[in-house]
Amino acid sequence: MSEVRLVDRAYTAIVAIINDERLAIGDRLPSESRLAASFGVSRTIVREALARLASDGITAARRGAGSYVQRRPSERLSTHMPMDALAKTLGTYEVRFVLESEAARLAAQRRSPQQLDEIERTLAALRSALLSNAPAHDEDWLLHRAIVEATGNSAFVPVFDHLQDEVMRILRAGVDISRSRPPEVIGAMMAEHDAIVDAIRTRDADGAALAMRWHLSQGRKRLMP
Repeated sequence: MSEVRLVDRAYTAIVAIINDERLAIGDRLPSESRLAASFGVSRTIVREALARLASDGITAARRGAGSYVQRRPSERLSTHMPMDALAKTLGTYEVRFVLESEAARLAAQRRSPQQLDEIERTLAALRSALLSNAPAHDEDWLLHRAIVEATGNSAFVPVFDHLQDEVMRILRAGVDISRSRPPEVIGAMMAEHDAIVDAIRTRDADGAALAMRWHLSQGRKRLMP
């Protein structure tokens, strides 16, 4: 089995410990050596899994004191994806931070009037879906894709489309989890999209990139309670 798959399995197993043992925020995880022995893998594999969990905001390392639970994945996530797919699915955020932040930057610089019209149209469709009880993941995807298309660089599109299955899992889960919370959570989601489009509209390249990165980082947090 490849090292990447072993890391994915260790990642999944650590999330299972957090969920099955009902660990609370701030609880300490077993040591790397105990986890490695339990999973039958090397400490290097466990260390890499913990690094990815920390990147995803689920754990946090304290120098000399081990790793602790920082956030618990929402239990509603399991209705949208198998837990053994969590590592791969959340891992797409690392790609999206790079890809979509730069796409937003280029879209602000290069978008044509027609492309801006399409971005505005998909934003309005997303607003309508989010503020109703209708599914909103397709509208969310189409807005992000319209921004990618507005880069003027056709190489961005197939790379983004390659992520579609994983991104759609996240979008479905994100809307469902957000709707289970106070209304201002959906309001914040919409405001983040507005900020991205506002920056593209005014050709604020740096603002568009920062707004996209902020939106993605907040989206990842919304998958946690």
